[in-house]
Amino acid sequence: MASEDRLAEAFLGEPRRYTSHQVAEMAGVPVYRARRYWRALGFANVADDAVEFTESDVIALKTMLTLVEDGVYDEEHVLLMARSLGRATARLAESQAELGAEALDHAGVPIKQRPAAWRKRAMRVVPDLERLMTYAWRRNLAVSAGRLADQDTHAVRLAVGFADLVGFTRLSRQLTETELAGLVERFESRSADVVTLYGGRVVKTLGDSVLFVADKAHDVAEVGLRLVESHRRVKNMPQLRVGLAIGPVILRMGDVFGTTVNLASRLTALANPGTILAGPMLAEELADDTSFQVIPVNRLTVRGLGELVPSAIQRS
Repeated sequence: MASEDRLAEAFLGEPRRYTSHQVAEMAGVPVYRARRYWRALGFANVADDAVEFTESDVIALKTMLTLVEDGVYDEEHVLLMARSLGRATARLAESQAELGAEALDHAGVPIKQRPAAWRKRAMRVVPDLERLMTYAWRRNLAVSAGRLADQDTHAVRLAVGFADLVGFTRLSRQLTETELAGLVERFESRSADVVTLYGGRVVKTLGDSVLFVADKAHDVAEVGLRLVESHRRVKNMPQLRVGLAIGPVILRMGDVFGTTVNLASRLTALANPGTILAGPMLAEELADDTSFQVIPVNRLTVRGLGELVPSAIQRS
């Protein structure tokens, strides 16, 4: 068996023994339909005669088909779920592989010995990581389901925050790749800690920016201020600017969309370094909150949204 085959099977935990046509036949569907699910999970089509699939691949396909057949979801929703799962696990797997490679680098393992070292590492860590991933997913699902149980997902009202590092593009040209990676890691990890600690939820990070939401105006304002204050204390970290808004949002596969999100993003671009700008509705909700000063600024033209009077948010 080739070295790459042994490595793949160490991570898969079982041998590859089926072609795509055999998997489709065992699941009782045409191969084109099986491949549609396969691609939704983020995997490329393989040659008809390629022996790439395991018993788990057969079970996974049957599971998705059963969800449709039992009426739990329609096929389009199963495909959406598969795409979401594929994106999330691909990013997770990539980060874990990078950490594994770094560990082997630091241990001084020669390149020729890496495949054997990877196989040994897979046998040691994959079962533990699998249990941790299931645990974290169940915990997060419980929180998300509890939050959405009594809401119409087509009209969810949320407070939205968008924060980005000022001058990041210019700074990135002055740093080595290692220095840039370290800066992004510090920004993302500190931002995630702050958002979670003060009642928000990270929707996504984009290297030099973070999109977050909260259920209440107070919480999103507190998170915004804490982000600015926290990153200000980090050596060589560019200043942060934040835009906040509140209103209806569209929830889709873990992301948020709509005018409220667009407003938060546009206000971020208009905010001065180290400051927070809030939309009129959010400012109105914070007007009687003694934790903050809400200071109207000059009327601004916000691209795609017209003229409005935002407010700067400061601590009282």
